[in-house]
Amino acid sequence: MTDVRPLPLEGEEPDFSEDDVLSSAPGESVRVEVPAGAGKPRLDAFLSTVVDLSRSRVRKLVEQGDCRVDGRCCTAADFRLRPGQSVELRMPVASDVLVPEEGPLDVVYSDEDIAVVNKPAGLTMHPCPSCPEGTLVHRLLARFPQLALQEGPRPGIVHRLDKDTSGLVVIALSERARLRLIEDFAERRVHKTYLAVTRGVPQEEGVSRLPIGRHPTIKTRMAVVPEEKGGRSAHTEWSTLYASPTRRFSLLAVRLFTGRTHQIRVHLAQAGFPLWGDAVYGPQDRACPAARQLLHAWKLELAHPVSGRVMTFVCPPPEDFPKAMLALERGLRKVVLTGMPGCGKSAVLERMEVRGIPVWSADRAVAAEYRPGADGWLLMRRRFGEAFFHDDGTVDRAALTRLLAETPGMRRELEHMIHPLVRASMDDFFLKAAAKGVVAAVAEVPLWFETGWQCPGAEIVVIVCPDDIRHERLRRTRGWSDEKIAAVESWQWKQQDKIAAADMLVRNDGSLEELDTEVAAFFDSLERKGREREEALLERWRLLWSEEPS
Repeated sequence: MTDVRPLPLEGEEPDFSEDDVLSSAPGESVRVEVPAGAGKPRLDAFLSTVVDLSRSRVRKLVEQGDCRVDGRCCTAADFRLRPGQSVELRMPVASDVLVPEEGPLDVVYSDEDIAVVNKPAGLTMHPCPSCPEGTLVHRLLARFPQLALQEGPRPGIVHRLDKDTSGLVVIALSERARLRLIEDFAERRVHKTYLAVTRGVPQEEGVSRLPIGRHPTIKTRMAVVPEEKGGRSAHTEWSTLYASPTRRFSLLAVRLFTGRTHQIRVHLAQAGFPLWGDAVYGPQDRACPAARQLLHAWKLELAHPVSGRVMTFVCPPPEDFPKAMLALERGLRKVVLTGMPGCGKSAVLERMEVRGIPVWSADRAVAAEYRPGADGWLLMRRRFGEAFFHDDGTVDRAALTRLLAETPGMRRELEHMIHPLVRASMDDFFLKAAAKGVVAAVAEVPLWFETGWQCPGAEIVVIVCPDDIRHERLRRTRGWSDEKIAAVESWQWKQQDKIAAADMLVRNDGSLEELDTEVAAFFDSLERKGREREEALLERWRLLWSEEPS
C-alpha cells in the first residue's frame, strides 16, 4: 500500500520536476484520512476532492469494490464518513496502448522535429485516469504517427495547458527535440505570453512573486502557500492591453517566468482580479458571459531545438474572447443617483421607473431595516435600547434625527450598523437586474459619496438644483426648519464637490415636463457612451492583431 498525495492538476505550464512526479501509479492505491472538521461527507464526494477523478468515476470504482473504509470493503457511494476514518481507493489502470484518434487539429507550424498547435478550450492535453481517451495526444498521433516511437503515455508533450485554456503548445516530434525542449523549459529559455480577461481593472503593470502550492484543505486547488509550508517560487508579470471604461473587465498580456500549476489564475485571483469564467478561483456569477476561464496562450518564443533558429508564434484567441468582452461592455448599465436634500432624487427615480427601468432606493432599504423584527431594528434595540422607539416598537424618526444631530458619535455608530445591510440590498438588486438581462438599473443613494462606497462600472449621476429651490422644497414638502436643513447638510459633501465627482448630471430646477426632457437626454447620453465604449473595444481588438509580434 502506498500513501500518496492527490494527482497533480493540469496547469498552465507545470514543471516536470521530481516534486511533480506522483508517488503512485494507476493500479496502486490512494490512502487518506478524513480530516477533523469535515463533517460527515458522502464517500464519493469526499474521494472526488482528493483524487483526479470525476465523482461519477469514483462512484463506479466504489460500487465495483475498489474502496475500503477502515480496512473494510465499502461499495456504498453514499456512505457517510466520519473524521478520523481511513479511506483507500484503488486507482484505475490506464491502457498502455495509445490509439490514434481523428479529430480537429489546428497546426500552426510543423517540421520533422517540432509542431506548434493551437489547442482549443475543452481538450485535455494527454491521457489520465479521468480522461483515458479523446485527448490532444490521441489527435496528434493520428496526424504525426512518428510520435508512437516515443515512450510513455504523453509522447511529444513537453509542457501543458489547462483543459479549458486555449492556445499555443509546442510538440516534440523527435527524441532529440524532446530532450532539448525539456531542457529549454527547465532553464526558462522558452518565453510564453498569455491573454487573460480579468474581473475589474488592475494597475497598468503588475507583478506577483508569491509562492504557490497545494491548497491546505481543498486538494484539487492551488493557493498561495509560504515556501516553508511547501509552496514553490512563482513569478508572473502582466500589462494591460485594454481596460473597460465600465471597470468591469480588462484584457491583460501575462508573462510567465515559472510554470506552477494554475499559476496565472492563482496570482491574478490573489491580486483581486480573477479571470472571468473561472469557477475555481473566481466568484460564482449567474451573469457571467464566459463558459470557461478566459485564458489563452497567445505568444510563444523559442529556439528551434535542432537548428537553434529563434522562432516566434502568435495566435489570436478564439471567438469567445471578443464575444465575452462585448457582452461585458454591453452588460447591465449600473446607475447611482445622488445629490443634496431636496434636489428631487425621488422625482427623478420615479421618471426612470415610468420608463420601465428597475429602480432601488436606499431610503426604502433603510425603512425596511427599521421595521420591527428586521436585522437593523434588532441591532438598534440591542445597542441603543429604547432611545428612539415608540411604544409599539416602531422607530421614532423625529427623535432619531434629533439625537443624531446632538450626538455625532451615535450617528456614526448607527451608520456602521445599518449601511452594510443597505449595501448588501443594493448589491443584490444589481445582481438580480443583471441576471434578468435588463439594459440599465438605477439605485438612489443620497449619501453615496459620504459612505465611501464603490461600484465598479456604475455611472454616478448627481441631481443638480440651486440651494434656494432645494431649501424651499424642504420647507414646503417636509416641514424642515432652517436649523434642520443646516444640520442635515452638515453631514454631507457640498453640492459643488458632488458635482465635481459625478460622471453625469441631471438638472431638476424646473417643471416635471422639463424633468422628463432631462431624463430622456440622460438616457440618450448613456446609450451614446455605451456605443462609444463598444467601438473603442473593437478598435483596440483590431489594432492588437495588426501589430507585429514583439
